[in-house]
Amino acid sequence: MDRLWLQLTLGFALVTCVAIFTVAFVAQRSVAESFRGYVARSQVLESGLLDRLASHYATNDSWVGVETGMTSLRGAGRGAGPGPGSPMSSNIMLTDRHGRVVADPQGLGATFNLERTRYNDAIPIMVEGETVGYVLVLTSRGAALPLAAQSFLEGLNRAIWSAGLLAGGLGLILGLLIARGIAAPLQRLANGARRIAQGHLNERVPARGPTEVQAVAVAFNEMAGALEAGEIQRRQMVADIAHELRTPLTVVQGNLRAILDDVYPLDKREVTTIYETTLGLRRLVDDLRDLSLAEAGRLDLHRQAVNVAALLDQEVALFAELAASQTLSLAADVAPALPPLHADPQRLAQIFHNLVSNALRYTPAGGSVRLTAEPDGPTQIRFSVIDNGVGIAPEELPHIFDRFYRADRARSRASGGSGLGLAITRELVRLHGGNLTVTSSPGTETRFCFSLPVFKA
Repeated sequence: MDRLWLQLTLGFALVTCVAIFTVAFVAQRSVAESFRGYVARSQVLESGLLDRLASHYATNDSWVGVETGMTSLRGAGRGAGPGPGSPMSSNIMLTDRHGRVVADPQGLGATFNLERTRYNDAIPIMVEGETVGYVLVLTSRGAALPLAAQSFLEGLNRAIWSAGLLAGGLGLILGLLIARGIAAPLQRLANGARRIAQGHLNERVPARGPTEVQAVAVAFNEMAGALEAGEIQRRQMVADIAHELRTPLTVVQGNLRAILDDVYPLDKREVTTIYETTLGLRRLVDDLRDLSLAEAGRLDLHRQAVNVAALLDQEVALFAELAASQTLSLAADVAPALPPLHADPQRLAQIFHNLVSNALRYTPAGGSVRLTAEPDGPTQIRFSVIDNGVGIAPEELPHIFDRFYRADRARSRASGGSGLGLAITRELVRLHGGNLTVTSSPGTETRFCFSLPVFKA
């Protein structure tokens, strides 16, 4: 009983049986009552009673004296009309055109109302095309029927119950198929989840079944894909970190071994080389720490009002000497009257430092690098770092923010950076509420853009 498909099947069976029994019971009683009324009305119509009543009204122009016909009324109501079998017991009343009782052979009382639904439809009495009264036939539920009518009713009841049993069987089979159809995709999802838990991250399940189950399967496959991509990225990151650490450690180890073997003299120049290598190691470790904290949302930001023009002028002044040594033009273009930013000034300076140093690195002599700031709606300022350097190939753009990625793989770590700068920059922009994007036309222009919120006093 703990299987879902079995529980669903039993549920379908129970609901089907209750529904069919209720419908069959109600239909049987309704059909029996309607059929008895039909037979009673037929007996009255065939008895000639309506003609006698119409003749009485035509002769007297009223129902006065109709009580003298009680015997004929009673006879008409009890088994009158042709047909074999025992007579059917029914009660008859006569009302005028307004529904007032004028003849009550069976003593039902004078409170009868034509609107009372427990009585069969009234039979109108017509005189010269005008309704002058009604004959009402009231049948009891246990009233006896003629043999032919009783046989027909019993056959009809059997047909109703047979149809109910057939529908119940079909409903049970259909419920079983539906239950299995729902349970099977869930079982596939459970098996897929177990496979992923065992380390098979390439496991996928077919998206079949009802729309909702298909949606769950699609979401499961998306989750599995994200886990697989994350695992690949993790392994790649470990490999990249190991690669990035191996080179400087090899330099330090080699130099120290050379000093110990008296290949290099123990002087400040050799110690300086080793020290600078350790500084590079420290920067790599710091970059990794900043990136991991930023991605986890745990990097503290000390937000305050930041003057946009002063910030960009500071960045231009910081890189002015480097740009001049490479024969590059470096300038800032700030829109007038910009409101202050709501940002961490040190992290914001780190963002521009990474973007500007990256632009200078990939712009040949005679080129230019521009920093721009302009309003982006009433609550944000849009920044751009634009250069006319070598650009980024279209196939490289989707990976430009990946860890340890270098578009120019021929560059060494010393000249090309660790490959973490843009990844850190993107996370810092995200923490400030922005989104860093890049567009590039190789050999023409590369543009890094992001928008940040203004300061609200």
